[in-house]
Amino acid sequence: MAHRTFAAIVAATTLGLAGIAAAAPAVAAPGNDAGNGRPSSYALTGDAAGSRFEGIGADERRGVFYVSEVTGGEIHRGTVGSSATEEWLPEGADGRFTARGITVDAAGNVYIAGGPNGLGTGRPDVWVYSPEGELLAALRMPADDVFVNDVAIGPDGAAYFTDSNDARIYRVADAGAGFTAAVWADASDVIDRAAGFNLGGIVLSTDRSAFVVAQGNVGKMWRFGFDGSVNEIVVRGADLVNADGLVRQGSTLTVVRNFSHALTTLRVTADGAGATLVADEATAADKVFTTAKTLHGRILFVESEFGPDAPTPPYQVTTNPF
Repeated sequence: MAHRTFAAIVAATTLGLAGIAAAAPAVAAPGNDAGNGRPSSYALTGDAAGSRFEGIGADERRGVFYVSEVTGGEIHRGTVGSSATEEWLPEGADGRFTARGITVDAAGNVYIAGGPNGLGTGRPDVWVYSPEGELLAALRMPADDVFVNDVAIGPDGAAYFTDSNDARIYRVADAGAGFTAAVWADASDVIDRAAGFNLGGIVLSTDRSAFVVAQGNVGKMWRFGFDGSVNEIVVRGADLVNADGLVRQGSTLTVVRNFSHALTTLRVTADGAGATLVADEATAADKVFTTAKTLHGRILFVESEFGPDAPTPPYQVTTNPF
């Protein structure tokens, strides 16, 4: 068991762990929407050159979701009751020419991970917007060789971003004088950097004591505790290669395994320290699903158009990845 001391902010965030979030809703079977007036898929607008989508963030209170696009960095927005979506933030807005993970905090603020947007360019790595689309922050991460991949809200209300190059997690928060970014965890002495995308999907454990983080290139999962510990989560019998987006509903963790064309379901302990394989199901062989989020009792999956061929419409978010 390996440990790493995090930034001093850990002590402060640990004090606020109890009683901050509601339990996750139960999720109906994918596509099981007959008679309730909600579409089973949502159309995303693309551009003439072709679009590749990746991240999704959900605002449970407002019934709104946001989807990021890789080749231009535009952000699309939809509502749970309509199959149509709109381009919410255009390509190139605020120096954003690619976008990856995306999430929403309790106030409805939208956090966007820029992937390699700032790598060698000096452009921002992450952005924060109000629900009305007002830019609240465009930030560089305080590290070199950064690929900001995915993001989750912590028990303190701050946003935590994974780095797919080195084993770092960044914390973005507004302490009253504007949003700032800090290295919250550096586990490079525990987690080996391998070729490809390293840290990716991130979710909070049920008891809110840790983050569960995927390292898809080597098929591993890691627990980043708010006590400063970093431990591998060993899941015997599970193939977690290409683990990308993570969705936790109570003790059930759905792992979206993009180019493996699979969903792997795990049963996870409350503290995120242990997990057991439940099922491994094949998704549609001709589609690549990257990330997913729950919204109003369903999981919404992003159909990315990743792959060797040029992306072609229709582009969509769907409740049925099979």
